[in-house]
Amino acid sequence: MADVLNDVLETLDRIIHDDTVPRNIRRTAGEIKEDLLAGGDIALKASSAISILEELSADPNLPMHVRTMIWNLVGNLERLSVQ
Repeated sequence: MADVLNDVLETLDRIIHDDTVPRNIRRTAGEIKEDLLAGGDIALKASSAISILEELSADPNLPMHVRTMIWNLVGNLERLSVQ
């Protein structure tokens, strides 16, 4: 589970520091990362993050490579949400 969380946090960092990503997406990725690091019920936080990321993936201004990263994040977060 720690490996999956580390992968999620690493991917969020890549989105946060990618200048081709719209600012609102980078900001939201940062908020998701802070929430996941804050402690507490990781399954609940992962479920919340999935909901937010699914909305973000529909943004027409999102570069395709970032959309793919978001879909991968959702897959990893789903693994966390069921544990």
